[in-house]
Amino acid sequence: MRKVFYALSQQELADLMTRVHEEARRRSMIYERDGQVETIRVLLRPSAVMPDQAAYLHFVSLTLLNALKRLPEMYLADAEVRRIVPLSEDEEAWLHDSWGPSQRDNNPVFGRLDGVIEFTSPMWKDSLRFIEPNLSGVGGIHLAPTCDRLIADFVVPVLQRFDPTLQLEPGPDLRELFIQDLLDHLEAIGRPGQHVCFVEPKYAGSGIDEQTALAEYYLHRHGLKILHADPAELYIEGDEVMYEGSSIDVAYRDYEVRDLIALSRDEGVNVEPMRKLFRENRMISSLAGDFDHKSTWEILTEPTLARRYFNADERQVFRRHVAWTRLLYDRRTTLPDGETGDLLKFARNHQDMLVLKPNRSYGGDRVLLGHLLEAHEWEQAIEKALAAGDWVVQRLAAIPVGEFPFLGDDGTVHVEPFYTVMGFAATKYGLALLGRASQKQVVNVAQRGGMCSVLVGRPPSRLIGPGATAPKT
Repeated sequence: MRKVFYALSQQELADLMTRVHEEARRRSMIYERDGQVETIRVLLRPSAVMPDQAAYLHFVSLTLLNALKRLPEMYLADAEVRRIVPLSEDEEAWLHDSWGPSQRDNNPVFGRLDGVIEFTSPMWKDSLRFIEPNLSGVGGIHLAPTCDRLIADFVVPVLQRFDPTLQLEPGPDLRELFIQDLLDHLEAIGRPGQHVCFVEPKYAGSGIDEQTALAEYYLHRHGLKILHADPAELYIEGDEVMYEGSSIDVAYRDYEVRDLIALSRDEGVNVEPMRKLFRENRMISSLAGDFDHKSTWEILTEPTLARRYFNADERQVFRRHVAWTRLLYDRRTTLPDGETGDLLKFARNHQDMLVLKPNRSYGGDRVLLGHLLEAHEWEQAIEKALAAGDWVVQRLAAIPVGEFPFLGDDGTVHVEPFYTVMGFAATKYGLALLGRASQKQVVNVAQRGGMCSVLVGRPPSRLIGPGATAPKT
C-alpha cells in the first residue's frame, strides 16, 4: 500500500484527499469544539489486519472485557480493590443502591479498550499492549465504521488499479455490534418493547457528535426509532422512565455517575430517572462502566491480586498484553521486572520508560511522557500528581509509527510519520477496530488527531507499477 501511494502523482493524492475530506463531513465525521464544527481528519492509507490477527485480538479483548465486568463484585468484597479503584462516597452509594442479582446475572457493558499493535511486525503479538479501558460513553461507534466505509469506497479502488487481486474490506460494523448488544439485553431482562434512548449532554456544544448520526442510521437501516435525551429531560410517570411521552426500555449513557451526581448537586437536575434505570438494569453500561479507571490495570498486573481473582489463562493474557500500571503514592509494589520495590523511587529513576496520567480523565488530558521532559520537570510532575492524588504511573508502550500522505496548508502533499493507537471494541458477535493517528505521541481525536481506517484483507499477489498492464482476472 505504501508503494501505491508513493506511485500516485501529487495531483491525484491532493484530489483524493479533498474528496475524502468533503465526504467525511457529509457523512457526519465531525467534532464540535467550543461551538464550532470541525471535520475530523481521515488519513488516506488504511491499515490492514489479517483474519488470524483479528481472531486473536477478539479473544484477548473479550478476555479483558469480561475481567473488567467483574469489578463491581470485587470492589464490594475487597478493601484492596477499593483502594486501587477508588469511588467517592456518593458514587459508592449509587453502586450499593443499583447493584443486585439482575446485574450479576446480566451485566451489560459496552466498552472500548485502547492499545497499540504493530500489525506488520512478525512479532505482532508481542507488540500488542493495552493502555487503558473505556467502559461507558464509548466514542467511535459511528466514526469507526464510517471511516472504514469511506476508505473502502474511495481509496481501495485506487489501490486495486495497481493490483485488482488486492482484497481489503471493512470488518464487523461497530454500529451493528452495539445495537445487537442492546437488543440482547432487552431480551435478557424481559422488556417487551424496543424503546432505546441515548442519554448524553445534548447541549454541551463540544465533543464528538455521534448520537444523532447513529439514530438516523438505525432508523434507516433497521426501522428502529432511537430517543435522544439529556438527563434533565427524563421524568418518571407511574413506574416508567419517560422522554417526551415515550417510555424507555433501555438507555445507553454517555455520562459517568460522578457527572450525574454533579448535575444533581450543582444544577439541581433530578437524576432519579437515571438511578431508576440503573437500579432496574436498564442502563448500558451498567455501574461496571464507572470502573474504567486506568488503575484497573493494577488489579490485572499485580500478581497477588491477579491470582486471587483470575485463572491461569487469564493471567497469561494480562502478563503478555496489559501495560504495567500503578496508582501513584508512597508504597512498595511489584515493579515491571517482577521484583518488589519502592514505587516512588522507581518512578523518579526511570522516567524514560514511564508515563504519568490522571486516573479518571480521558481525551489525552494531561498525559505526560517521561522521555519528553527534563529531569526537573518530571520530578515536578510527580510531586504535583502526589499532591493531587488519583494519578497513575504506567510503563510506556511502544507506539507504532506509520507513513501517511498528508495535505499541507500550501496544497502540496507530503509523506509524514504519524503515531497510531487502536481502539478494540469486542462483543460475542465480533471485534471492531478504531484507528487513530497523530503527529503527537498523545494520540486522540480530542487533541486534534485524525482517524485511520483498519480494513480486513490479505496481501496482494504482486504490485503493479504505474503504466504496467494489470493481470487479467
